[in-house]
Amino acid sequence: MRKTHYIAFLSITTFLAVLSGCSKPKPVPISERIAKVWTARTVDENTATVYTRGATANVRNYSSFKLDLSAPPTVKYTEFDGNTFVGQYSVPSDTRLVLTNLNPSPTGANGSIEFTINSISDNELVLTRTSQSQKTGNSTNKYTLSNP
Repeated sequence: MRKTHYIAFLSITTFLAVLSGCSKPKPVPISERIAKVWTARTVDENTATVYTRGATANVRNYSSFKLDLSAPPTVKYTEFDGNTFVGQYSVPSDTRLVLTNLNPSPTGANGSIEFTINSISDNELVLTRTSQSQKTGNSTNKYTLSNP
């Protein structure tokens, strides 16, 4: 009788271990995945590629561009011209990144810049600015960013 209980106990324990091992891990929220320092790999202004990291014939130099989201909710946003803005950021949906209370206020932005999140992986973030940038001739910019 005792041996039967032991076998039944082991069977149930094994069954529960197998079931718990089959559960899918919860996906990491974008707000956590985005919390890194991002630099420009390629930048498109309207439909023209104006910057590719390492290229010698770039139309514009985005080597200074940096989007530092590593200390939520604080953002440090450095544009291609080296001007740095500090404020807060939020990810109100899986497809939006909003920078607010930027100080000093970027040209024509009233202290806020919004991006559409086109895609994200562990080491790549693709964003499209939802408003035109006055600094780049009123172009709509698409940034392919990397995390070293």
